[in-house]
Amino acid sequence: MDVLTRPAEEFVNDESLELLWATRAMEHSDIYFNVLCSVDTRWLKLTPHDDLIYTTFRQDFPELNVSYIKENEIKNNINKAKWRAFCEKFKTIVEDYSFGTLMRADTKGDYSESNTILVPRVQFYAIEIARNREGLNNEVKKLFKCASKANMEDQSQPTEILA
Repeated sequence: MDVLTRPAEEFVNDESLELLWATRAMEHSDIYFNVLCSVDTRWLKLTPHDDLIYTTFRQDFPELNVSYIKENEIKNNINKAKWRAFCEKFKTIVEDYSFGTLMRADTKGDYSESNTILVPRVQFYAIEIARNREGLNNEVKKLFKCASKANMEDQSQPTEILA
């Protein structure tokens, strides 16, 4: 019998896997936030495919204000379909493209329960690359005291992380 034809009731969520995912997602968000505090984000490189992700994102979502993302706007029926199509373009390009990733809704806030949205990894990349290139994430250094105090404002080479 094929696994996909079995009743959904036979499958349960493994709590240990959920805990591992939550731990990994929190570690990722902590590392990313500390990087935002440490570098000039306009030069930050999140993946080897940043240029393609950003170009495709701005072609598909030219008017999206990435400074403050309203969850109900990106997850309503119309935009959910657009985002799904966007994400699928990167299925074979971005590793773990659909992996659940925590993203800040407001660039002026940190990762908190009220300012965090769960999104697919490539959607996180698209929005965060736009925030970085458009200078919106550079305010983090001024607004928050992060674990890392290295401030490389004069940085002239791209910094790569999370790739």
